[in-house]
Amino acid sequence: MDRSPGDRPSPVDQPYAPSDPPDQPPTAHAKLDQSSGNQPAGPGAAGEALAVLTSFGRRLLVLVPVYLAGAIGLSVGFVLFGLALYLGWRRVREEKERSLRVARQLLDDEERLTTKTLYMSHRELPAWVSFPDVEKAEWLNKIVAQVWPFLGQYMEKLLAETVAPAVRGSNPHLQTFTFTRVELGEKPLRIVGVRVHPGQRKEQILLDLNISYVGDVQIDVEVKKYFCKAGVKGMQLQGVLRVILEPLIGNLPIVGAVSMFFIRRPTLDINWTGMTNLLDIPGLSSLSDTMIMDSIAAFLVLPNRLLVPLVPDLQDAAQLRSPLPRGIIRIHLLAARGLSSKDKYVKGLIEGKSDPYALVRVGTQTFCSRVIDEELNPQWGETYEVMVHEVPGQEIEVEVFDKDPDKDDFLGRMKLDVGKVLQAGVMDEWFPLQSGQGQVHLRLEWLSLLPDAEKLEQVLQWNRGVSSQPEPPSAAILVVYLDRAQDLPLKKGNKEPNPMVQLSIQDVTQESKAVYNTNCPVWEEAFRFFLQDPRSQELDVQVKDDSRALTLGALTLPLARLLTAPELTLDQWFQLSSSGPNSRLYMKLVMRLLYLDSSEVRFPAVPGTPGAWDLDDESPQTGSSVDAPPRPSHTTPDSNFGMENVLRIHVLEAQDLIAKDRFLGGLVKGKSDPYVKLKLGGRSFRSRVVREDLNPRWNEVFEVIVTSIPGQELEVEVFDKDLDKDDFLGRCKVSLTTVLNNGFLDEWLTLEDVPSGRLHLCLERLTPRPTAAELEEVLQVNSLIQTQKSAELAAALLSVYLERAEDLPLRKGTKPPSPYATIAVGDTSHKTKTVSQTSAPVWDESASFLIRKPNSESLELQVQGEGTGALGSLSLPLSELLVADRLCLDHWFMLSNGPGQVLLRAQLRILVSQHSGVEAYSHSSSSLSEEPELWGGLPHITSSAPELRQRLTHSDSPLEAPAGPLGQVKLTVWYYSEERKLISIVHSCRALRQNGRDPPDPYVSLLLLPDKNRGTKRKSSQKKRTLNPEFDERFEWELPMDEALRRKLNVSVKSSSSFMSRERELLGKVQLDLTEIDLSQGAAQWYDLMDDKDKGSS
Repeated sequence: MDRSPGDRPSPVDQPYAPSDPPDQPPTAHAKLDQSSGNQPAGPGAAGEALAVLTSFGRRLLVLVPVYLAGAIGLSVGFVLFGLALYLGWRRVREEKERSLRVARQLLDDEERLTTKTLYMSHRELPAWVSFPDVEKAEWLNKIVAQVWPFLGQYMEKLLAETVAPAVRGSNPHLQTFTFTRVELGEKPLRIVGVRVHPGQRKEQILLDLNISYVGDVQIDVEVKKYFCKAGVKGMQLQGVLRVILEPLIGNLPIVGAVSMFFIRRPTLDINWTGMTNLLDIPGLSSLSDTMIMDSIAAFLVLPNRLLVPLVPDLQDAAQLRSPLPRGIIRIHLLAARGLSSKDKYVKGLIEGKSDPYALVRVGTQTFCSRVIDEELNPQWGETYEVMVHEVPGQEIEVEVFDKDPDKDDFLGRMKLDVGKVLQAGVMDEWFPLQSGQGQVHLRLEWLSLLPDAEKLEQVLQWNRGVSSQPEPPSAAILVVYLDRAQDLPLKKGNKEPNPMVQLSIQDVTQESKAVYNTNCPVWEEAFRFFLQDPRSQELDVQVKDDSRALTLGALTLPLARLLTAPELTLDQWFQLSSSGPNSRLYMKLVMRLLYLDSSEVRFPAVPGTPGAWDLDDESPQTGSSVDAPPRPSHTTPDSNFGMENVLRIHVLEAQDLIAKDRFLGGLVKGKSDPYVKLKLGGRSFRSRVVREDLNPRWNEVFEVIVTSIPGQELEVEVFDKDLDKDDFLGRCKVSLTTVLNNGFLDEWLTLEDVPSGRLHLCLERLTPRPTAAELEEVLQVNSLIQTQKSAELAAALLSVYLERAEDLPLRKGTKPPSPYATIAVGDTSHKTKTVSQTSAPVWDESASFLIRKPNSESLELQVQGEGTGALGSLSLPLSELLVADRLCLDHWFMLSNGPGQVLLRAQLRILVSQHSGVEAYSHSSSSLSEEPELWGGLPHITSSAPELRQRLTHSDSPLEAPAGPLGQVKLTVWYYSEERKLISIVHSCRALRQNGRDPPDPYVSLLLLPDKNRGTKRKSSQKKRTLNPEFDERFEWELPMDEALRRKLNVSVKSSSSFMSRERELLGKVQLDLTEIDLSQGAAQWYDLMDDKDKGSS
């Protein structure tokens, strides 16, 4: 039968029985209301009186805050602020309710229009009628409307029986959490349009559903323990949901599984009730919706998806849940032109330019370029790499904005379907900006994913020629499917852990969800990483309890292992270290190389093969001996070589640490034995243990080489040293962005995950400089700030780039070797890759080393063949770099013990501390006058310890007086009042007396007079056969300042007489009266050595 839309009680077109009272049309209700007006006043009058009293009571409650403010004595400003918050809340609520009403009205209008026009009663559609790609699906909406009440029943059971127990078990404060009301309402979800994508893979069906939900859903929750009620009443959700039916099988139900996800983030608007009404306060409203959308995106927005298996034992369920990306797009954001000017001055009378920057989006992947000030034709030159999961569907979106202090102005946007990039391979075009003026220049490259390790060298060689900022180009991607773990160790008290996993590659760390109360967790999550060089990178896996304090197991996997695996894939159990004997982790790791396959681009040839380095297309005989390029005379490192910084980490002290030690079965409470663990850039450091102290002072210094990669963090953990297992005392993280930008950070950091405690750290970025003029000053500064508990501080940074070798000896006379090289400075070494069967290997590898004494250390290079032994060696004293131009040597070096030679670049840079509390300058050849551009712009930093300031005296000048007959000793003596210590530094001696045929083996002995016991005696190390020994050693005495002024420091330079004798030969001595020395300045000074019967003088 035909029914007008206005008579329908609901949007569901379905016949109802006239006698059904709940489903009477609205007109029937109206008649009942009119007839009710003639009834005699009875109970209705009491109800009206109660409503009036209730309304009066609500208005009276409004005055309660005013009364309380007056009673407490608060100002009127608090009342006005509360009134403003209330009015803002009311406005947001009214806007949401109005939006819901308008959306529902539009939905009803669309249904009426569809009923009138789209469906023709009693006749067929003509054969010539065709529909666009997006088709209506009213039949599907009718099915959803019919199923909607039953779906509500299912949701009620799901929330009450599954979700509520999980929430109650996750936190002890939520033990009384319950769902008091779950109603999906009468407004069902509508599918506005359906689009089927033909021509995709035959084993799948791909649908795009444009969904719109404007519902009267009502879900109320309550935590009875805290009398807290909250809920949702009304919601809007709109987006494009992609549904993939895959795989298609030959048995019922034909479809093996259904995958669902949103291609882009859907729009969401929620109407809150109860305590969550506070989320409608202006500012919190958009924040709360954003947080919920982030939760939805982590579950149902690409690359995340929901998989519903329809058959048991579905093969490759992990692959369906998190499939490999379709490809990678390398986006080169080059420039823009013709942008509109948004900056105005003098109230708009003077027109300026713009400060443009660009936002690049592909799905949930977002990148922001740098800001170009005052430019309408900016040049960015930045490169980003994005993973593409769905073609068609995903889009590249670029938005250009003008940076302003308050709100950035919109300059235009462009969108491009990723399918066009896939078809073209490479696109290099100017794209017009929509909703604005101007164009943006993009170069887009589609990188295919190849499971072929043989092309890795070709890809790496190509990437070396790609200019990429701010990140270097990637050569591969790694997808880690984290499945499950077994037999993880239990927590203390045999409690089940809440395991989660941290996966790290270099500075990129991703975390899994936590699985509660089990030692056999199942995660079923996927993680994706970009790789610059999989030959040298490692995957670090840490299985931890969700508190991050307890490590349940660890695994380090070199990615080079994947290069030899079939299809670059490992799918197996991995045994965990630092865990239980049977603890293991099941993962599937898939690596794919990023290959640019386009006729417009030709890869350079791999070095060592015919035609290598011959990139000239016009050469008639590519690769022939006639066209072979000349041997390079200098190395060609990438632009990042030698750009490292050195971070100096001062671990000073801590306060208010928690006590972990217990005695007599816990009856007696002790203290803690704290120490600090530092982790940065793959390196770990550990401080000494301070016994029985909740406010320890470590005063230790650590140094690490860091790069300018954004997002780096210093991880700091404090532990209590115990005999069995160390107790956790807290952690904190420090972002290196501030330190790398400003050069200095001195803060007290609050320890996390513990009730109390804070840690005092000082971080300093040392400035490397290519000049040796400041080396002597740096060495003296390091000796001043170095503590007894710390290792010797670095004075320079050595960067080594080993490019290649030639003419290496053949193996057994005819076969070429498989050479590799080892670069070492002191105890630190770096091993290169092994190049298979060649006498002219190309390594293209670099390494950096911290140098403590550049005058005496050397660079050692060993070239060896795999299985054949040494092929040659090189020893390069760093003193040669100190006299080289800009402290750099870059040429071919002949190898000793063999006929070969290597092309190597060694670059030394002096590490200058600007925040050490030392004002260091030279009097003879001041670096301030030689390099004003380096020093002029540096602000003067006042030290936190003024006692450490030092001025180098004129005695350091080469024009000083000659040494005495017994020689001289160079000392620095000062009092450090902050630590109540007398400090002396023995720098060196010179022109010592030689009594016998051989030079002496000198050392320095120090004694605080009048005490002559062993407690005040200090002794330096012994130097062999030299008249000019260098010590640079620091000694400390703990005593008050007034007592130090009553002492005398006796300094003796001695030499061992012989190996068998205990006698010591006195070479000279000096006695310093500390009352005559300015201990607050601590000047480095030469003192003449005297005989035993004489007193020393400076």
